[in-house]
Amino acid sequence: MTATAPDTERLQELEADTRLAWSTYSERLRELSGDEYERVETESWTELQAELQRLEREREELMAGAA
Repeated sequence: MTATAPDTERLQELEADTRLAWSTYSERLRELSGDEYERVETESWTELQAELQRLEREREELMAGAA
């Protein structure tokens, strides 16, 4: 079964959200160095991974519903 139009639209939104998550991670680290970079990078990486996992779960649920 193929994805419906709303499913396709939502998948595109999830892809955009994934790009946004990576962009946000990158922006938080820009122009940081030393200890501040290490501290912010650790926190930001944890947040990025949580967001990517959330998006992947939603993507999987959407695909399972289309099957």
